[in-house]
Amino acid sequence: MTHRIVIVGGGAGGLELATRLGRSLGRRGQARILLVDANLTHIWKPLLHEVAAGSLNSSENELNYVAQAKWNHFEFQLGRMIGLDRARKRIRLAATFDDNGAELLPERELPYDSLVIAVGSTTNDFGTPGAAEHCLFLDTRAQAERFHRQLLNHYLRAHAGQAEDQGISVAIVGAGATGVELAAELHHAARELAAYGLDSIRPENMRITLIEAGPRVLPALPERISQPVHRSLEQLGVTVLTNTAVSEVTAEHLRARDGRIIPASLKVWAAGIRAPAFLRELDGLESNRIDQLVVRPTLQTSRDDDIFAFGDCAACPQPGEPGRNVPPRAQAAHQQASLLVKSFRHRLAGRPLPHYQYRDYGSLISLSRFSAVGNLMGNLMGSVKLEGWLARMFYVSLYRMHQMALYGPLRTLLLMLGDRIGRSTEPRLKLH
Repeated sequence: MTHRIVIVGGGAGGLELATRLGRSLGRRGQARILLVDANLTHIWKPLLHEVAAGSLNSSENELNYVAQAKWNHFEFQLGRMIGLDRARKRIRLAATFDDNGAELLPERELPYDSLVIAVGSTTNDFGTPGAAEHCLFLDTRAQAERFHRQLLNHYLRAHAGQAEDQGISVAIVGAGATGVELAAELHHAARELAAYGLDSIRPENMRITLIEAGPRVLPALPERISQPVHRSLEQLGVTVLTNTAVSEVTAEHLRARDGRIIPASLKVWAAGIRAPAFLRELDGLESNRIDQLVVRPTLQTSRDDDIFAFGDCAACPQPGEPGRNVPPRAQAAHQQASLLVKSFRHRLAGRPLPHYQYRDYGSLISLSRFSAVGNLMGNLMGSVKLEGWLARMFYVSLYRMHQMALYGPLRTLLLMLGDRIGRSTEPRLKLH
């Protein structure tokens, strides 16, 4: 019987793995590859801050799972995993409902021989009172589009003379990559909205406050990267508050732990991550305090050789660094997907599985169309700092590399040409 590999989660890592296994094992009939996701389309998560600001039209940059499956010799099932039966080797999917609340697909089970869990992460609000009720998150395309609609509604009300305040205040909690990039992208959006005639709110009247509990922005990156980013944000007019922990969120403001009040009409929480809660004690699998599944260097879960996990939802140890796990970054998920392609070839041949070792190739932070800052790391050149136009080009190339893995060189080239043509015929900002 053909070995059945079920991959749960169609994010960057899960979709790349399904595509590459489909092209190799699936096409040759050596394994049956099945991808499961709760959505019908994929968009690269690092682009969600651009969707939120309106700089990117998500409808034009999404990938359809059904079509991708057909082109790459794997299968796709719509569904959200809610349970696991390790003894019977089955996963349980929740019922799916249409927009009118009618049941589209019933609750059901899917069998597997090997299971790969790649469900990513969600924002961690650390239980802060009011955060879940009053803040927007940027974990999904739907959440990013919701933020964009609310932003645009403020401008439309002001344009029609219906706004009490001819300004808008945005507070972003968390000065990691998402928070920093969103702040810069919103500054760019304010300029573009005014250029298109929605100028009742002038660019300088979009008040953006970036709030970080730690001592500096981009705490996960070297200080030589965070310092120029901090300066660039302030030059753009962004108010950056470091050493400021948020203790409460209300409909009108955020309250800092030191008692300071930060008014905001739009509030985004972009601080911290955790794995989806359903992974907690999933049929006896080991998980950590943020619900990540604990895995070995082979990316097999610590208590079941037939279940793998990778990406943000996995706690993978860093060799030689006791107590430290691989950071939840896109490059780690890409590297792990590449390793698992090799792992499944070995598994089907009865050979030992390779071990994963994280390689840090550096980080790049986009400051919208204004600039980018980052560092590239390699064996020969060490760490090289990049700024400005060159860093921006490298940043854009990351998305093209993701497309290359999914579409191949020819289709990626055609997509690039289509993007170039589209820029001359469409608004520079999504206005609906």
